[in-house]
Amino acid sequence: MLDVRPRLLESNFPSIKRKSIEVLQVNLGYLCNLSCTHCHVNAGPNRKELMNLSTINQVIDLIDQLEIQTLDLTGGAPELNPHFRYLVKEARKRGVHVMDRCNLTVLLEPEQEELAAFLAGYEVEVVASLPCYTQDNVDAQRGKGTFDASIKALSLLNSLGYGQGNPDLQLSLVYNPGGAFLPPAQSQLKADYKAHLRNHFAIEFDDLYTITNMPIARFGSVLLSKGTYDEYMNLLKSSYSVANLSNVMCMNTISIDWQGFVFDCDFNQMLDMPISHNPQSNPKAEIASAMIASDKQALHISQLSELKLDGHEIVVGEHCYGCTAGQGSSCGGALEA
Repeated sequence: MLDVRPRLLESNFPSIKRKSIEVLQVNLGYLCNLSCTHCHVNAGPNRKELMNLSTINQVIDLIDQLEIQTLDLTGGAPELNPHFRYLVKEARKRGVHVMDRCNLTVLLEPEQEELAAFLAGYEVEVVASLPCYTQDNVDAQRGKGTFDASIKALSLLNSLGYGQGNPDLQLSLVYNPGGAFLPPAQSQLKADYKAHLRNHFAIEFDDLYTITNMPIARFGSVLLSKGTYDEYMNLLKSSYSVANLSNVMCMNTISIDWQGFVFDCDFNQMLDMPISHNPQSNPKAEIASAMIASDKQALHISQLSELKLDGHEIVVGEHCYGCTAGQGSSCGGALEA
């Protein structure tokens, strides 16, 4: 796979500083039952990286220390981590809102037959990837048969009460473009999704998030191999909106990787651009020297209480234009009001 990282480190993206932490996003590992073309994590069935129980318990301790209100679980397929249910139970015991970024098809995997019922029982919000509402587009991005499996999983979630307007059983879908272009208007696409899925499959859901494809990992490699990387970056930069800058998710979210290292966002995590443990350091200088998450200066979850992150300069790169292009993009969808 072609390495896009060297192209992203040097950037003139505006400097931004974080606010107080409200959301804790935890990547439980890169193991996944799918290998999607747009995946910025490069996840797949052969990945071995999984967060261990010791680090899971450090996450729980951090929830207590920071009084986290929202726990956002991602992967890979986060549900394939053997400690997924334990973490969910502990978070919900503390009254924390839990979001599961689910690829839908994992609900049908062997030994996961009770997973959907578990999510409903603990009132976990399901944020489900469905990159299009047509079979051809979904199967092209995610593999043959994925669309049919996704529809079956959505029907299962609907039968458990998800997607019916119940605030305790929220079901949101996620759209990713099928190529090197920006997502369409989120509100109109949501209406199109609702009409198509209701009319053809009797599927209901609560919300739709549009997320811009990031020029990193697998998708970035595809751009390089096709010779379209520069063209896509030009699209992101020419579509930059300063109005989106104050709403980017990294301002109130921290991302924890499977080893427990701390990042400003999930994308920085994939680029080995961690928050530094040295509060006097210059993040951009450290990026220039290609600091990686295994570096002793990278902040670990066990050290987070030692460093006040409010006002901390966020580590930025060229990929940050993906969050501020057009209507904006975050893990919660478009940034425009």
